Amino acid sequence: MAIQCFFSNFAVMNQTDRIVKGRFAPSPTGRMHLGNLFTALLSWLSVKSVGGRWVLRIEDLDPQRSKRVYSEMIEDDLLWLGLEWDEGGLDDIGESGPYCQSRRGEIYEAFLEKLRETGFTYPCTCTRADIMATQAPHQSDGRVIYGGTCRPDWLPCIVEEPVCPHATRLWVPDREIHFTDRVYGDRTVNLATHCGDFVVRRADGAWAYQLAVVVDDALMGITEVVRGEDLLLSTGQQLYLYGLLGLEAPEYAHVPLVCNEAGIRLSKRDKSMGMEELRRRYIPEELLGLLAHRAGLISEPRRSSLDELIGIFSWDKVLVPGRL
Repeated sequence: MAIQCFFSNFAVMNQTDRIVKGRFAPSPTGRMHLGNLFTALLSWLSVKSVGGRWVLRIEDLDPQRSKRVYSEMIEDDLLWLGLEWDEGGLDDIGESGPYCQSRRGEIYEAFLEKLRETGFTYPCTCTRADIMATQAPHQSDGRVIYGGTCRPDWLPCIVEEPVCPHATRLWVPDREIHFTDRVYGDRTVNLATHCGDFVVRRADGAWAYQLAVVVDDALMGITEVVRGEDLLLSTGQQLYLYGLLGLEAPEYAHVPLVCNEAGIRLSKRDKSMGMEELRRRYIPEELLGLLAHRAGLISEPRRSSLDELIGIFSWDKVLVPGRL
C-alpha cells in the first residue's frame, strides 16, 4: 500500500546526495516588502555560502490576482539588491522550466493522476460554508479542519469523478509525521487533526498550492526550502505528498516573519515597508545591513556587501522570532 511505502521510506529518501539548490518563489500579487526580501536574502545566502544554485520561481497560480507587471517588479527589485538567480525567472533560464506555475498545468495533471492511482483521492462538493459549519466552536486559531463529509466509506479505492463542479481531496492518515526544521528544530504534525483531508485541486480547476509546490520543488531539484514561518505547518502536508508520489523531499528552514512597529506581520498593503519606499530610503548596501542585522548575522545595522555576508552566514546565527 502506498501509505506504508511513505512511512517506511521517508528517512531514506532524504539521504541522497544532491547538488545544493535553493529557491525563492514569490507570488506576483503586488510589490514585494521587507519581509519578502528577508526571506529571499537568507535563501540566497544559504545556498551561495556552500557554492549552490538559486532558482527564481513565479508562483502565479491565482489568475485573478497575479499580474506580469508584479513579476517584472520582483525581478527588478531582486537585481537591485544584487540577488541574481541561476535558474528561472520570466526568461525561463535553465532546463526545468517553465518557471511560472501558470504554465505548468499539464505537469500537475500528470502528478494528480498518480495520486488518483493510489486510491486516496476523492471528489468533494463541500462549500467553504459547509465546512465552516462543522468546525468546533473553540476552533480559534484560524485552522479549518475538514471532517470528511465527502470521503468514501472505503479507502483506498478509485472514485468516479462527478460531472458537477467539485474539488479533489486527498485522504490523510491518523499518524504523526516528524521532521526537523533548521530554525525551529524538531516538529511533529498529525494531518488528521491538523487539517484533515486536504484539497489538491480546487472546484474551479485551479491547482492547490500544496501539490504544485511539491511537484515543482522535486522536478527543479530543490534541496532546501527557505520560507516564512507562517508556512511551517504546511510542511507535513507536503512531506506526505512527497512520499505518496515517490519524490525526494528537501530540507526546510522557516524564518521568523518580519513585523512592523506595532508587531503586525507585514503585508503588501504596508507601503512604508514596500520596495518603492525602501528603494527611496536606502541604497542596497544599507538595506542588506538592515536585513543581516535582523537575521542575527551582524551585531548592528551597517552597510554590508553580499560577499561579506556569504562569508559569515550560518543558520546557527539566525534569530528566533522577534520584531524588526
